[in-house]
Amino acid sequence: MNDTVTPSLALQDIKRVFRQGDRALEVLRGVNLELRPGEIVALVGPSGAGKSTLLHIAGLLEKPDSGRVMLEGKTAGDQGDAYRTALRGRYLGFVYQYHHLLPEFSALENVMIPQMLMGLNRGEARKRAHELLAMVGLTERESHRPAKLSGGEQQRVAIARAVANGPRVLLADEPTGNLDLTTADAVFRQLLALVRQTGLAALIATHNPDLAARMDRIVTLRDGVLV
Repeated sequence: MNDTVTPSLALQDIKRVFRQGDRALEVLRGVNLELRPGEIVALVGPSGAGKSTLLHIAGLLEKPDSGRVMLEGKTAGDQGDAYRTALRGRYLGFVYQYHHLLPEFSALENVMIPQMLMGLNRGEARKRAHELLAMVGLTERESHRPAKLSGGEQQRVAIARAVANGPRVLLADEPTGNLDLTTADAVFRQLLALVRQTGLAALIATHNPDLAARMDRIVTLRDGVLV
């Protein structure tokens, strides 16, 4: 990996404490991580270790108590809500364990909508949605609403939607956790291929060691730090 390349995402000494009455729970105790363009990193750790909290902070959905979140060399995590929302739309894509597709819209429309919300006209959004759904093998299913798609197909639509606005970083929280092993493997192959083709950086939380082993490197969240 070329050390002169600016990281797409950098987490610097991230700390997060949750308080319950007089009790303080240190979930993150100084997390440091860099993701470079084209790099796919697996985030692993036991349940309750704080992986989702870390992803929320990396995705500017939650502020750390201290430390810095950097996107392409610029401080992002401590800005105001409106600014962080704008950065999320421009720099970040999200895939969750559950697809969260809009049930009343087709697969194609689900991929078009986030683009149109960012100001792209309908024709251009439709063209890019066609291309992305083709990349995840769903050309023949793009007119179907989510209820008419299998679980794996729904998650592939969610992956296409996550990269529709050309993000620099993809954050995925157990993206195959609700799928059987065969379907999970197929969806994961599509996810890796899409990340490779688009050249973005990806941080993927998973409990599946076989999937983790297929990424560029693995980081483990243990006792509030990455090892």
